[in-house]
Amino acid sequence: MRSRINIGWRELVSLPDLGVSRLHAKIDTGARSSAIHAESISEFSEHGQACVRFEVITDDDLGTRSVCTLPVHDRRHVMNSGGKRELRYFVHTTLCMGGKCWPIQLSLTTRHQLRYSMLIGRQAMGGRVVIHPGRRYLAGEPTSRPE
Repeated sequence: MRSRINIGWRELVSLPDLGVSRLHAKIDTGARSSAIHAESISEFSEHGQACVRFEVITDDDLGTRSVCTLPVHDRRHVMNSGGKRELRYFVHTTLCMGGKCWPIQLSLTTRHQLRYSMLIGRQAMGGRVVIHPGRRYLAGEPTSRPE
């Protein structure tokens, strides 16, 4: 049995495939999928495969923008935080938290009106974490590769 990471309702994560070394994320067991605030989202084709280019703004004091390009894994409707269905792009990437890294699916959306630019849903956590809802930042600083 793999060891589980103790986390709170808010954690620091990294997304090394996207060039994001530190991002505050809200843990949401009520959400099935994970989402990240993305800007300038555009789809294009590369060698016959649908790809998406987008910008992610990091949590550093400078608001650094990371321009990312990944293959489109899926496009599907998701219920947003306001209860409305919206069509989103989904990509595969790597999430690092608590000294461990694993693959996740991530939807691209506009979250500028929300407090946290990333939300981590149930699918991304499955069997890997123990959540302490009254605590935060239990996993420590994120790494870009497992320890």
